[in-house]
Amino acid sequence: MKKKGLARVADFIGTGRRVIETEIAGLQALSAGLGDEFSRAVEMILAVKGRVIVSGMGKSGHVGRKIAATFASTGTPAQFVHPAEASHGDLGMVTAADLALVLSNSGETPELADLIAHTRRFSIPLIGVAARPGSTLMRQADVALALPAAAEACGNGIVPTTSTTMTLALGDALAIALMEHRRFTPEHFRTFHPGGKLGALLAKVGDLMQADLPLVGLDAPMSEALLVISQKGYGVTGVVDAQGALAGIITDGDLRRHMQGLLDLDAAAVMTPSPRTIGPEALAGAALAQMQERKITCLFAVQDGRPCGILHIHDCLRAGLV
Repeated sequence: MKKKGLARVADFIGTGRRVIETEIAGLQALSAGLGDEFSRAVEMILAVKGRVIVSGMGKSGHVGRKIAATFASTGTPAQFVHPAEASHGDLGMVTAADLALVLSNSGETPELADLIAHTRRFSIPLIGVAARPGSTLMRQADVALALPAAAEACGNGIVPTTSTTMTLALGDALAIALMEHRRFTPEHFRTFHPGGKLGALLAKVGDLMQADLPLVGLDAPMSEALLVISQKGYGVTGVVDAQGALAGIITDGDLRRHMQGLLDLDAAAVMTPSPRTIGPEALAGAALAQMQERKITCLFAVQDGRPCGILHIHDCLRAGLV
């Protein structure tokens, strides 16, 4: 019984590996086949003044929703339109300023007929994605992106597996090509992803930092410095020169190192000079990485040499970075 169970597990793993390897082969064929049509598709999308309308039926529709979401989150306005709903009024969503990206493994999906006809009637650019170059969709398309002939991973060609994986990868390839051409930055990405940990990591230091700064002058007695550290609650104080530039920082480690005769000293004698700082425009994720790397709990944000804020690790926790 035990051996039989182990054999079953081995069969499951073998099937899983076979499926993945079959889909990998399809992706390799897709990559090798990319050419001028792909470049034309990217250029056509870049020229569109409206949105990319993505459509597909069944499994192609599910893939299409993800492609539309990826486009929208990387700087290419996009919307998924269900082809059956399009035939019952939603064609009004597809305007002459838009472009249609239509997905169909066979290229003969009946529900797509009205959408295809709509694009031809109003001269709306049409990019078709299908596995049959001679199909209706591919013949009507302004740009036809043909999926390579590749076996479905189910073994009998019935279940869309390799074909949907290739379609999804092709959509990702288009989205990233567009994103890189537009020089889409992490800051742009945050605009479309303000929530959750991703949004927090892409927040700027200036969005999270505190403006009520613990600061003393170079010649401030340590009794004053200790009072500021206690009142502000950050466990540190910055030390500024006569011009207001950050000259150093006093931490609990500095206090321990100068415990002997501490109250007879001034801030300049106790501080650690040239502390690690960060700019307010830097990503909060970069600030958190610095704090974790150096095992510190806060960073002063500095602009033109002057402290303009302080970011504590608790601010990062509240924002959901950790």
